[in-house]
Amino acid sequence: MKSQACININKEWDIVGARQYGRDIANKVGFGTVDQARIATVISELARNIYLYASKGKICVEVIKFDKEGICIIAIDEGPGIDNISDVMQDGYTTSGGLGAGLPGARRLMDEFEIHSEVGKGTKIKTIKWLR
Repeated sequence: MKSQACININKEWDIVGARQYGRDIANKVGFGTVDQARIATVISELARNIYLYASKGKICVEVIKFDKEGICIIAIDEGPGIDNISDVMQDGYTTSGGLGAGLPGARRLMDEFEIHSEVGKGTKIKTIKWLR
């Protein structure tokens, strides 16, 4: 199994492909059905944000091994960036008329979550789910 692969997010259909790829890798690593769904949901949310707000970017899925094994998901785009990360991470905050549950929900579904963004340059989100 390849340890890392990136899926370009340029069109809406790419969201589905990234989601399915992440679920397949989670299954191969040994995650149970519930954690596979969590990982797929996070990938879907991050890819959807790339599609809606940055137009293009990529989702990278990597199998990681340290003291334990897990999956690292990295979302990278060169979109407008986020100038108010603390607001975006609050439940209910939205700029698109949605529920505002995306990024806060993704943070809750994973074990580790980091977001770095620079206005005018883009955003990078790194999240990890450890195998238990």
